[in-house]
Amino acid sequence: MARILSIDHIGLAVADAAAAQFWQALGLPCAGTEAVASEAVRVAFFPVGATRLELLEPLGDEGAVQKFLAGRGEGVHHLCFAVDDLRELLGQLAAAGVELVNAEPRPGAEGSLVAFIHPRAAHGVLIELRQHGPTHQPAAAETNDRIF
Repeated sequence: MARILSIDHIGLAVADAAAAQFWQALGLPCAGTEAVASEAVRVAFFPVGATRLELLEPLGDEGAVQKFLAGRGEGVHHLCFAVDDLRELLGQLAAAGVELVNAEPRPGAEGSLVAFIHPRAAHGVLIELRQHGPTHQPAAAETNDRIF
């Protein structure tokens, strides 16, 4: 039986990279950035103890984060759990009648596989399930002048 291992991160939708300055002012270092084309976002990672914050900046006018910002503005977008076997857990959830956004895993940041549970099934919370790749290495900061 597949299981949840930990809270991986809390996803925060932000309008632009300037949001990173607030988290840095709190003393949180940016541990890396990455563009995730499949989600049309650029993410920046800020470690906080055993978990981290993941800032989500939309890339362009399409994508779920852009739609979220247009409808709700900046703020908490999702809660992500690290799991040991994503495919098995998705099967367990489907068998239990849980409404999924993704019935199959798809590529995520840092070489991971991800899938989402619909907020209707989780009492208003968008849940991301994430299985780290076999050689998981946190993203390194991109070599440009942007934080993300």
